[in-house]
Amino acid sequence: MSELASAVLIAAVFLLAGGVKGVLGLGLPTVGMGLLSIVMTPAQAAGILVIPALVTNIWQVASGPALFPLVRRLGWMIVASVIGTFSTVEFLTTSSGSTANGALGAVLAAYGIYGLVGARLEIQPRWERWLSPLVGLATGMLNGATGVFVIPGAPYLASLRLDKEELVQSVGINAFVCPLALTAALVVHGQLRMEVAGSWVLALLFSLAGMYVGQRVRRRAAEQVFRRGFFIGLLTLGTYMCLRSLVGSNGQAS
Repeated sequence: MSELASAVLIAAVFLLAGGVKGVLGLGLPTVGMGLLSIVMTPAQAAGILVIPALVTNIWQVASGPALFPLVRRLGWMIVASVIGTFSTVEFLTTSSGSTANGALGAVLAAYGIYGLVGARLEIQPRWERWLSPLVGLATGMLNGATGVFVIPGAPYLASLRLDKEELVQSVGINAFVCPLALTAALVVHGQLRMEVAGSWVLALLFSLAGMYVGQRVRRRAAEQVFRRGFFIGLLTLGTYMCLRSLVGSNGQAS
């Protein structure tokens, strides 16, 4: 792929991903990883994604009403997420493109199904002490292996007894910590190179532009209609990536 074609692709992907985040408040890493991984390895996609994911979540972390109480409450989940990310990042950096794409596709499809089903659990406060580290570890392991951290972290946070503003801020904390941990893990494995700095800038600019447009759309459009379309798109994309991975693996085996 030529440099111009690559730049156009990155701009288009992050404009769309930023738009989704602007409407829903989440989804930038999910959409970004899913689409970029069709034309490059997940490790390369993650290397481009981490900076836009970090920057676009700073406001969500800082602007809420209960940052320090939430950090204390979710402390063990945060620590476990970092440990989980480092424990599996080698899968992302060393596995074949076909295998890693299949794993990412499975995560995207699972999240799409979860969103369409609309199931919501309620976690009792007494369960949090032991459940938060387990959820954090699982989220971190998927983050390290696929670059996507929505499962099971986002459904778990939605199941806690948080008010609307606390929920948005807690999702922002998770969406800040996981890319930060992935960035550190990629640096340790020598997979985050300064050659992609131009891609970071381009991705960030179009992510912010997409967020601006998405926020304007959110004020005018029915969010439930968009949300349903978003999850259908994730399920379709994830299924396609899984099938493509299976076809690729069978082709290599033969």
